[in-house]
Amino acid sequence: MRVNNHGPRARFFYAWAAIRWILLMFVVAPVVQAPALARAVEPTKPIKVWQAVASWYGGKFQGRKTAYGEIYNMYALTAAHPTLPMGSLLRVANPKNGRSRLVRVNDRGPYFPGIAEIGVAQVRIELLEVPKRRCPPKRAAD
Repeated sequence: MRVNNHGPRARFFYAWAAIRWILLMFVVAPVVQAPALARAVEPTKPIKVWQAVASWYGGKFQGRKTAYGEIYNMYALTAAHPTLPMGSLLRVANPKNGRSRLVRVNDRGPYFPGIAEIGVAQVRIELLEVPKRRCPPKRAAD
């Protein structure tokens, strides 16, 4: 069976599809805002800068709840800090090689007076953003 792509129904379909595309591209798309959690890739001006010793506490806490209520993921770019507000955005830089990562505070700590030498590094911390209000933690389904 051969399909006729040149009849009045086909022309109507193509015209309708073109009108929908034009509406989407020039009317709807420009007014749609980015999600609330979207952030700039690299915020530039830090609020505060300091040197500190950072450690990685890894697999021992994998799957447990953080102080923020999230499930801890040792591969996520998150951090623990004893006093900064939850949800604060930090840039943590290694002064030896200049590499840096953006991390979000989602836990409290460290609570150990003496930290072992393995998994510890001197870092430069830049406080980039403090949340205006306490945001609810992300759920596991998000």
